[in-house]
Amino acid sequence: MIRAGVITVSTKGALGKRVDESGPAMHEMLVTAGHSVVHQALVPDEVEAIATAILAAVHARANVVLTTGGTGLSPNDVTPEATRRVIDREIPGIAEALRARSLEKTAHAMLSRGVAGAVGASLVVNLPGSPRAVRESLEVLLPVLEHAVELLAGESGERGHATGRR
Repeated sequence: MIRAGVITVSTKGALGKRVDESGPAMHEMLVTAGHSVVHQALVPDEVEAIATAILAAVHARANVVLTTGGTGLSPNDVTPEATRRVIDREIPGIAEALRARSLEKTAHAMLSRGVAGAVGASLVVNLPGSPRAVRESLEVLLPVLEHAVELLAGESGERGHATGRR
């Protein structure tokens, strides 16, 4: 069972100057897929605030923490730095797969710096900031989440291997 944390990274959103559309889009897709959202936050583009929000989601027992926003090249885009501060190890294949899918839609995807990794038994993945990009990323990510969570929890992952085969 996926227990997700959803974190939107947006200074304008945190200040009430922009409506968060990406976090709700992520929440909706997760719930529609049968998963629960146990933690949700909207934080400014600040390393400490992002890192604290990720750890708060983990402490709320989220076994998957998804961030949206702050993955580009702007000096304010610091989500990857905050994520690297708290993860124990990187899982580069996830970020590579998300970028590969996005590259099918736009060359701008190569400018994404999103990372993925583990905080203990919790998976943390940075997604882009637009609602459309969140949906496209989740189309790639949702089919592997349960298997990743099983493996991070120390389970054999055999169920995931059986269901993940084509």
